[in-house]
Amino acid sequence: MNDIFINLKRFDVLREKGGVCPSDNAKEWIEEVVAKSVELKLGSLDDVNVVYFVPEALIIPAQEKLASFPQSDRKNLHVGCQGVFRNNIEPGKNFGAFTTNMPAASAYQMGCRWSIIGHSEERRNLQEIIGAFEPDWNAADDTRKRCATASDGIIHQEVLSALKQGMDVLLCVGETAEERGEGSFEEQQPRIRETLRAQLARCLDGVTDCLEGRKIAIGYEPIWAIGPGKTPPGKEYIGFVSGFIKETVKELCGFEIPVVYGGGLKEANAAEIASVDTIDGGLVALTRFTGEIGFFVEDLKIIIDKYLNSAC
Repeated sequence: MNDIFINLKRFDVLREKGGVCPSDNAKEWIEEVVAKSVELKLGSLDDVNVVYFVPEALIIPAQEKLASFPQSDRKNLHVGCQGVFRNNIEPGKNFGAFTTNMPAASAYQMGCRWSIIGHSEERRNLQEIIGAFEPDWNAADDTRKRCATASDGIIHQEVLSALKQGMDVLLCVGETAEERGEGSFEEQQPRIRETLRAQLARCLDGVTDCLEGRKIAIGYEPIWAIGPGKTPPGKEYIGFVSGFIKETVKELCGFEIPVVYGGGLKEANAAEIASVDTIDGGLVALTRFTGEIGFFVEDLKIIIDKYLNSAC
């Protein structure tokens, strides 16, 4: 089963306000996204799981629109959330005093069965908050490592919270330019292994106790390559990292895990990504990067078709 994840980030913000939502009504826009996805048969593709991670305010309209279609047309199409709080509502414990934070119980009640956790944007936010108490945290290597370790601890709690609630998880990991370091690819490999192994060990600790009936996928984000003007990694690099992730999770946790490319699956790289035999899908955000920049379901269908036509 291939997994195609779509992170709609804050795509609910209208263009006139600086966002990429092409409609003047974000609720209607997400309903159109869901309807178009069903119309293009993205919910009934063989052996392909399609998951939309949407902003919190759009979860319910997206779920309601999806539920309006026959089960056969949406069997592999899902709406998930963009994260859960590290603590959860439980009977006899915290009744829900989580102002500004969304516990997994709330996401689950809204119909979410998937959550993305540890996205590079979340990691950066956590490290900046933690680093606010560490002067010059971004300049000192040992301080950066302490911030990374602390943020992984929070992400680990989020992973466990989602799994215990009965949700599946896309856990994102990846190395920064500083963590990768300088030199040739061969010289960088030990540093890449060290960084990713540490993230996986910290974030997946104890998950085997919560996995019955649940699924975890790993999204590999080469953080150093994300953003305008950045050069993405090639097939050799992605193959090396995805293979290492699979081997490491098997060693640490004792189970096989799907790995998707999280650096941005797009029309230009879909065929190459699909040809990596240790990759099991991808993470999509924008589908157009020039002209009318934004996310369009028609483009997503092209990306998925290119990926499937080239998949190993």
